[in-house]
Amino acid sequence: MAEEKEKSLFEAPPIAEQERMIEAILFATAEPVTVAELNARMPHGCDAAEALVLLRKRYDGRGVNVVRVGDAWAIRTASDLGFLMQKETVETRKLSRAAIETLAIIAYHAPVTRAEIEEIRGVSVSRGTIDQLIELEWIRFGRRRMTPGRPVTYVVTQHFLDHFGLESARDLPGLKELRAAGLLENRPPPGMGIEREDGDDEDQVDMFEDES
Repeated sequence: MAEEKEKSLFEAPPIAEQERMIEAILFATAEPVTVAELNARMPHGCDAAEALVLLRKRYDGRGVNVVRVGDAWAIRTASDLGFLMQKETVETRKLSRAAIETLAIIAYHAPVTRAEIEEIRGVSVSRGTIDQLIELEWIRFGRRRMTPGRPVTYVVTQHFLDHFGLESARDLPGLKELRAAGLLENRPPPGMGIEREDGDDEDQVDMFEDES
């Protein structure tokens, strides 16, 4: 009898109740939450991964969806309804073309070093450009390369994926689409000489919007 009582103390709540718990956590948390974090908050024996699958189906087609952001999860406005929020919440931020190109290269080639970015662009990358992207929390430092000098690499962040509504970097548009949108320019081939990007920051482009 005592054994049955002890067992019942650690019995996981019904899966429907686990869904409600996850729904409450995601609704109240601005930043995406990982499965491990969900399991840590929920009672012993809960299976956050299973409950998330069911909760995601429940929200399918609704005004808000349960979406994956990198290795975490969040409740976000349905992508086709984003226009309803733009008048009140959109704040345009200006990025230089240098910053846009650098961000695109990091997104598609991560992990990538500064030297590799410069080789792809055909021009040098100023420290200010990298610092701006780090300040926006769109890129972060990755692992150092096991090569002479141990250069640091750069990768995009979960915040970047969340901002642009991407589940992972694999969901990025193709290079042709980027060039058509004016996000990439044809640069001289690597080896033709590294140009300086002095003054490049003056070429401001309103290509990214901050939805806060």
